[in-house]
Amino acid sequence: MSTIAKKVKDERKPKFKCRKHNRCKLCGRPRAFLRKFGVCRLCFRQLAHRGDIPGVIKSSW
Repeated sequence: MSTIAKKVKDERKPKFKCRKHNRCKLCGRPRAFLRKFGVCRLCFRQLAHRGDIPGVIKSSW
């Protein structure tokens, strides 16, 4: 879990664009971030299983 200080720091506009870190909007995780949905892979999986993300279904082959 990320600390509140890190979340606040990442919300500020950086001096240079390359310093921006994408963080999950739900848990604040900095890694495995999915840009299209704005959440990390773990939160995405939970939301998809609950059916909170429209159009996302479990694949099977």
